[in-house]
Amino acid sequence: MNPAQKALWFIESHLAGELSLDDISGVAGVSRFHMVRAFAAATGFSVMRYVRARRLSEAARALAAGAPDILTLALEADYGSHEAFTRAFRDHFGLTPETVRSLSCVGDLKLQEPIQMDSSFIKNLEPPRFETSKPLLIAGIGERYNHENGAGIPGQWQRFHQVEDDIPRRVGKIAYGVCCNGDDAGNFDYVAGVEVSDFSGLPRPFFRVRIPEQRFAVFTDREHISTIRRTVNTIWNHWLPASGLKVADAPNFERYDENFDPLTGNGGFEIWVPVQNQTATSAGSPALRCR
Repeated sequence: MNPAQKALWFIESHLAGELSLDDISGVAGVSRFHMVRAFAAATGFSVMRYVRARRLSEAARALAAGAPDILTLALEADYGSHEAFTRAFRDHFGLTPETVRSLSCVGDLKLQEPIQMDSSFIKNLEPPRFETSKPLLIAGIGERYNHENGAGIPGQWQRFHQVEDDIPRRVGKIAYGVCCNGDDAGNFDYVAGVEVSDFSGLPRPFFRVRIPEQRFAVFTDREHISTIRRTVNTIWNHWLPASGLKVADAPNFERYDENFDPLTGNGGFEIWVPVQNQTATSAGSPALRCR
């Protein structure tokens, strides 16, 4: 069973109890960083947002069935007060708990049902090679995402290609899609960019990412770019758990060389996943910052 499947089982079987990212990661046997990425790759949700959506959905069902005590539902959903629960409920559904109880119906609510995991992976994932990258300076277009709205990334690449000639001191013709500054809620910065020799003279709208020397597992995907989510899911939820390696808390990135055609999505790409050295005793590389 992969980490995302373990997490889903644990969440559903402990939905009415205390749940934290540490608890879920511990049951899955991976780090918090690994858990956030693996769960998002498999489901499109961040871990704790899924937990909140499931709890609020079950509370909505109970209210529609006539549950008299809203405070009890609030506490069961891990909200400390009636007010906090009401605010979260209204933000999620657009209605107050009292309204849903009076309507006795959830037909118009967008409930989060339990995710039934598809356990299939890419069967022909090529074994990775391992490289220790040189330090990289990446400049480009940056956006903040969570794993529910990552569908905006292709449009970000289109905007990048319109302005990439404005980036000074470019090195080579390779493009990078860098994920960095992730948090426990599943938010992360994604930078579509290129390597530069230094950041001097870089116009203010462009993001800057420093990637220090780091060991990576490098996966080659020769399929169309539309397969990237399945590839990422296979890496984080199948290959990594089976490898015995630990993920380093550092940026991971996509690498697009001259064979990749941004117009058609053909030509293949690479996915670079940071891993700890087998002799390492630390928790990973220092946290990085996009600016």
